[in-house]
This record gives sequence, C-alpha cells and structure tokens, in this order.
Amino acid sequence: MSRADEILGQLARPDRTRLSGHTAKGFDLLAERIAGYPVTPVVCYELRVAGRNRLIRFKLEGESPWRSIKGRTAIGLLASVLGRTTDRSALIESTSGNLGVALAALAGDLDLPFTAVVDDRLPSAMERRMRLAGADLQPADPGPDGTDGLSSRLRTVARLLAADPDALWPDQYGNLVNPLVHRVWTGPELLAQAPLAEALFIGASTGGTLAGISRAARAARPELKIVGVDVEGSRALGGPHGGRLLSGIGSSRVSGLCDQSTCDAVEVVSSRSGIVHCRAWQRATSLSLGGSGGAVLAAALRHLAAHPELTSVLCLCPDLGENYTDTIYDDAWVQAQGIAPDEPGMMEEPPHECKESDITPEFQRTPAAPRRGEP
Repeated sequence: MSRADEILGQLARPDRTRLSGHTAKGFDLLAERIAGYPVTPVVCYELRVAGRNRLIRFKLEGESPWRSIKGRTAIGLLASVLGRTTDRSALIESTSGNLGVALAALAGDLDLPFTAVVDDRLPSAMERRMRLAGADLQPADPGPDGTDGLSSRLRTVARLLAADPDALWPDQYGNLVNPLVHRVWTGPELLAQAPLAEALFIGASTGGTLAGISRAARAARPELKIVGVDVEGSRALGGPHGGRLLSGIGSSRVSGLCDQSTCDAVEVVSSRSGIVHCRAWQRATSLSLGGSGGAVLAAALRHLAAHPELTSVLCLCPDLGENYTDTIYDDAWVQAQGIAPDEPGMMEEPPHECKESDITPEFQRTPAAPRRGEP
C-alpha cells in the first residue's frame, strides 16, 4: 500500500464495492493529490535572543499546491463527505480564506459545486483565487449588531443548508477529520524534518492543526514542548473576545477541537506584534511570512527570551506573505493601523539563514529519550 493510500485510508474507509463510479473516481483523485503533495520545506535561521544564540526553523506550508496548510485540511474534509455525494450534491463551507482556496480547487476537480461563505476580512488575493477556481462566494448575513464574522458566517451556512437538502457541509470547526489529517500526515512529516527541535510553536484557529500535530508529537516525542499560539481578542484557546486585525489565526469562539490541555504552554500575542514581526523578518531575511506566521514568530521570540534553556525551536507557518500584500505588507495600510512601517520587533540583530550542515556544535544536541506515559 502506498503512503497516499495509507493516509487516505485513515481519513475515510469507504466500501468501494458500494460506491458509484463517480465517487470512486473522487477517492482516486484525492489519493493522487496526496501522492503529489510535496514535503513542504523547513528553513533554518540563527539569531540572538536574550543574549544567547538560538535556532528558529520555519516549516513553510505556503510552499504547497494551494499555498497553505489548509490544502491538507481540505483533502481530509472532502474525504470525510465524499461517500455521501450524489449527482445533486453541492459543497458549502465557511472560510476566512485559505481553506476556501483549497476547497474551491479540489471541488472543481471533482465537478462539485462549491459555495464559500466569507466575511469582509477576506484578503483580496484569496477572493481572486476562489473565484478563478469557480467557487460561488456568498457574503455572510450581517448579525444583529451589523457584524459579519464567524458567527454570521455559520448562520449563513445554516440558512443555505436548510434551503438545499442535497448540500453538504464538511464543518471544519467540528469535524474530527480536521485534527486527524494533521496527526497522520502533517505531524509525522514535521517531526522527521526537525529531530533536534526542543519546542514547536503552532497557531490556533479552528484548533485542528494544533490538536493533530500535538497528538502526533506526544505519541512519538513526548519530551517535545508544544506551544499553542493565539492572538489578543481571540477566543480560540479560551481568551476574552475582542477585536483582531490578523486573519488566519484566532477565532471569535472557543475551539471545539482543542483546548489549553492540548499544549504544554500558550502564548498570546497582539495583532500588532504579529504584523510588526512579519515586516521585520522580511526586511532582515527577504522571507515574507503570512499573518499567522508572524504571530507565531513573535510568540517564539518572546518564549525564547523567557526560557534560556531552549536553543532550537520550530515555527509552523501556515501560509506566506503573498496573501497579504495589500494589508500587512502595505505601508499605507500599516500606518492606518497606527503601526510604524519600520518598527523593529524583538530581534536584537539580524538573523542569518543557515544550512543544517553548518549548525555549530552548541546546537548539536542528542534528542532526549521519550518519557513513558500517555501521549
């Protein structure tokens, strides 16, 4: 059995003898997409934090077919509903952007109509990609207070489902395939790429990525520290509700897929800090992180400053800066948010990229032996 078939078999176990020819071809297509999915790269930088040399690795999920980690999530969600599709089926999902881009592309490949329910925080680059892939974009119905965030998107999904009995909702917020795809696929891949990492920093939104990778890490390397990252104003990990500038990280409701027990530590950073560190890192290295990546970087730098025992960490970066050229990387937009375009962030001096073969002996630690206990 191929690795792709093994992954798909853990996400969905359809009885192929009872599937229509169209649905069977759909599962074959998903297996092909998994087989053709690249191992996303990890890049490494050395920099000083709190007077000590540290290594920060970034796993760049934007270097993938649909330019974000949500490509993996989309494959898992489609696998979970594909067995229920008919000739009349259509797909409906709420999205802040990246998942909609991946679902639009995959639904188009499957000849499955797709409606993306979006709100006014949708980045224009993601809107264009969804439309080019043939998605129907449905603006969220305004809420009682005139807002159109997640709650309004979910109310709109419910209205559309009630109007079309053949419509299918993968439900990225509650579908257990969301964390499962990252436990069986993303997590093992990441762990193989960073055997010397002492801590992982992962942002929270639906919580599926954080929960899945955490479970994979605790089963394989229980000594590895898992740090969940959220932004101020987000309720994803239980914080108080408030305003947020960043999209792609955080949520207006508590995650139904993970909580603070999923992590060994939680870092909550401001949207401002995430934006500042996106821009500061780009100036120093030419690497443009997405908004969630900037928040994860800010959290890692703060955590490293408070924990001198940590020397080598990995940040999961769900997408890249190409989605935010008219927000985070636009000087006028940044200034309108009251942020100086050249604000330096927490870096003491410019980082420099390094190859694994160039890492100095102080970082060449032997990974600690796993502790016994429940994952």
